[in-house]
Amino acid sequence: MERVKCLIVGSGPAGYTAAIYASRAGLAPVLYEGLQPGGQLTTTTEIENYPGFPKGVDANALMADFRAQAERFGCDIRFGCVTAVDFSSKPLRLTIDSRDEIEADSVIVATGASAKYLGLESENRFRGMGVSACATCDGFFYRKKDVAVVGGGDTACEEATYLAGLCNKVYMIVRRNVLRATEAMQQKVKETPNIEILWECQTEEVLGDAGGVTGARLVRKNGEKFDIKIDGFFLAIGHHPNSDVFKEWVETDATGYIIVKEGTSITSREGVFAAGDVCDPRYRQAVVAAGSGCKAAMDAEKYLKENL
Repeated sequence: MERVKCLIVGSGPAGYTAAIYASRAGLAPVLYEGLQPGGQLTTTTEIENYPGFPKGVDANALMADFRAQAERFGCDIRFGCVTAVDFSSKPLRLTIDSRDEIEADSVIVATGASAKYLGLESENRFRGMGVSACATCDGFFYRKKDVAVVGGGDTACEEATYLAGLCNKVYMIVRRNVLRATEAMQQKVKETPNIEILWECQTEEVLGDAGGVTGARLVRKNGEKFDIKIDGFFLAIGHHPNSDVFKEWVETDATGYIIVKEGTSITSREGVFAAGDVCDPRYRQAVVAAGSGCKAAMDAEKYLKENL
């Protein structure tokens, strides 16, 4: 059975950054990319808030550069998914694609978190063309335009108020007749004049053409259907951390986010580290994920020096 010093699971900004640092530290890391090489970032188009790119940068090109840099320093990047793990003893054991097993002296989990979508065919068709799950990432593109935010919790209220500072009008599409957000967030929404809440409404279809989103067809609780004209459609109904395969072995919160020791990437299982959105329910930004990937590699290096 193959044995490696450092195994990295995931290939977004956190995973690739961990690979760069682990490679330069001489850990000879192996990285498995998962089903979405480049991570969730590759579902968007241009990024304008990543430092070092004053004119913005294509998301896929940025992740391709991350990958190339990791390869330059010797990281062994492989396509495959971790489908099972056994962290009950040393070395740590992982199964790839339900077939191959590999042993590792340390593991960095950087599997990210997936935004929850409504499951509409039209929503999927316009993803990256007006449909987004990150107002902070993509809101800038909708300055002085009309947009909609789906959701009624704190995240939805935060996204709506953020977009209200950029956009002409923000619709909040709320399934119930009340917001689930904290009182403070509700008050903030109510005091923002260009936010309109569409109560007891659900999205039936995202409307658009070759240029992207042009509107949304909604249905009220009483069955009435109507259309709104928008340029952007933002999902704010939560994220699901991609931690299921690890939850038996590392401590997670109630939602499934891996818990790390404050200020570090250290998990509850010795030799296992976490980086990026899989352990970050708060920020979910590429630059934050990249920084946490750096921390994970450095923590793994220190651990290996002390324990091998």
